[in-house]
Amino acid sequence: MGLAYATRMGIEVADPETIFIILSDVLFDPLITGFLLAAILAAIMSTISSQLLVSSSSLTEDFYSIFLRRNAPQKELVMIGRLAVLAVSLAAIYLAWDPSNNVLGLVSNAWAGFGAAFGPLVILSLTWKRMTRKGALAGMIVGAVTVLIWIYAPVLADGRTLSQGSGVYEIVPGFILSGLAIWLVSLMGKPPSEDIQSTFEAVRQALQRKGEPETPR
Repeated sequence: MGLAYATRMGIEVADPETIFIILSDVLFDPLITGFLLAAILAAIMSTISSQLLVSSSSLTEDFYSIFLRRNAPQKELVMIGRLAVLAVSLAAIYLAWDPSNNVLGLVSNAWAGFGAAFGPLVILSLTWKRMTRKGALAGMIVGAVTVLIWIYAPVLADGRTLSQGSGVYEIVPGFILSGLAIWLVSLMGKPPSEDIQSTFEAVRQALQRKGEPETPR
């Protein structure tokens, strides 16, 4: 709607993602425009801070303290968390530095990575009791790597990426290959323990009983 209004009124829009700012300046009093721009900045800052904190805590608690240093002291974890914030910030600056990138495209790539890495894992963990830990790790790695290669690797003869050449959204091949990786690696390894499989069956039966209609008394 904003672009349609700007086109009809002859307003030049160099960057479509700035249409809200342009219309705020055109349609409202400068005082109201100031509040609207402040709201944009507040939304950006709150999103940035929450994403940095989530990324930092995930890298520190879910990766570093589990796979690298299980008994790391709290002071060390705090330092790792700060370094993680710095690393994620630099990565975000690098991604945003390219003027050809846009917010919608970056969000689309991010959701493709999340969906390909964790989508099959979540579905199979809820429906297939034979899935193993190694299968889950293989699925996450294969899904994420497939998305990155599909978006950024210039593997076609003319130097284009698979995303540009095929027009297929990267979550599709990533999701399929991630599911295949989970299935194959899980079947190649030892099955989960009896405790895990019995817990899976108990939860499945409980959910089935919960979904059954109650018989009238």
